[in-house]
Amino acid sequence: MKMEGTRIKKEGNDEKDKRDDEVVCLRRQIGLLPAVSFIIGTVVGSGIFIAPKGVLMNSGSVGLSLLVWVLCGVLSLFGALCYAELGTTFTKSGGHYTYLLETLGPLPAFLRLWVEFLFIRYAVASYVSLAFGRYVVEPFFTPCAAPTVLIRLVSILGVTFVVAINCWSVNMASRTQVTLTFIKMFALVLIIVPGVIALAKGRTENFQNGFEVDLLTLDKLPLAFYSGLYAYGGWFYLNFITEEVINPNRNMPLAIILSIVAVTVFYVLINVAYYTMMTPAEVLLSDAVAVTFANRAFQGLAPVIPILVAISCLGALNGGFFGAPRMLFVGAREGHWPAIFSMIHIRRHTPLPAVLLLYPLVVFMLVTGEIYQLLNFASFSRWFFIALATLGMLIHRYRFPLHPRPFKVPLVIGITFTVVCFFIVGLSLYSDPWNTGQSCALTLTGVPVYYVTVYRFRLPRRCRRIFGKLYQYSSSECINMIVFIMGLN
Repeated sequence: MKMEGTRIKKEGNDEKDKRDDEVVCLRRQIGLLPAVSFIIGTVVGSGIFIAPKGVLMNSGSVGLSLLVWVLCGVLSLFGALCYAELGTTFTKSGGHYTYLLETLGPLPAFLRLWVEFLFIRYAVASYVSLAFGRYVVEPFFTPCAAPTVLIRLVSILGVTFVVAINCWSVNMASRTQVTLTFIKMFALVLIIVPGVIALAKGRTENFQNGFEVDLLTLDKLPLAFYSGLYAYGGWFYLNFITEEVINPNRNMPLAIILSIVAVTVFYVLINVAYYTMMTPAEVLLSDAVAVTFANRAFQGLAPVIPILVAISCLGALNGGFFGAPRMLFVGAREGHWPAIFSMIHIRRHTPLPAVLLLYPLVVFMLVTGEIYQLLNFASFSRWFFIALATLGMLIHRYRFPLHPRPFKVPLVIGITFTVVCFFIVGLSLYSDPWNTGQSCALTLTGVPVYYVTVYRFRLPRRCRRIFGKLYQYSSSECINMIVFIMGLN
């Protein structure tokens, strides 16, 4: 009888293990190389091919613009190291949202989720996809202007391709990212080599008197940093997919350090190459610095550069659609977003509802063209919440000194990064109060939404009943739509 009971218990344990194996969840499929490719591929988008003009215009000199690029790289590395600590301390996906939730509480976390849904993700994705469409279409119409409708159509096709890949398979999305990253690194090397050769031959006239500060004003300097930091944007995307990284305690810090150091070195060398072949005036007159550089450096290969820049933009777009839906997925899992967006495709193991939520809204932004205003809003809100997340890291360290931290960033780096972020945010309030004020107002609209939807048990009973019915109706409609799309797949 005892042996029979043991056998029954063993069979029950086997069934439990089998059920655990069949649980639908995000699986750890991202190794070190895909993680490095994911960061580099997301960071290196259209920024380095366009942003040098904004950095030079707002810094006032060649030498100071190069210094801004270096400092932006160092600042991004400091931030990435802080996020490496956060990612190994709190091993959940979701990035900013998760860290704000764990350190500062649900309201700041919800507000970060709210602004991501309200304007950040659509503005950034639309901007990058428009850059992709422009670099694909314009070479066929040079020297005439390319049709705007055609640029937007190609942009929508690019977004559709990326969404389809991210809905189909995590492995396919990661392999695509690795491939696109190698192609864009080739594009960077293609720009660096002729510049370094010209510099070795003595073309240094554009670097003489490189630190003239006559044109520098304090109110423009944060705008120079914003342009540079935009080109470095994306160093935090690996933290959105922590639950899918193999051995995150080792691979996350290693991938972050390798990728950000590599990007910083490449960015500085690319800007040196630009200034070796082009005068500052030519950089300021160019809307696409890389294309102007290609026409100057190697005319035979000049048509190849726009294609490589377009591929670079596609890689950044793929990284964004791979990472950002995980924030919505985790937010829904925590009860801060409709539960439908915490669902995973039963066969493909992708957060299909969260990915599909972004697609029609990005397409709508591309069709209407209301992008650049929202992009200004996104810069302020993004950096404000990054500063809050690293501040939360410091507070959590003070409150819970014994909490396990597999990777611990030096305290001086965490403090320096947090102070600099708040300083840049404060200067943006001074230099561009109108857009910054609107961004603050849009962010604060999430406060009543939080109390109506998440914290609604504090409302009167009749209000709770009304909002509960509205919530159930909207969720059921979303479920019907997603189930239909899942059935097609």
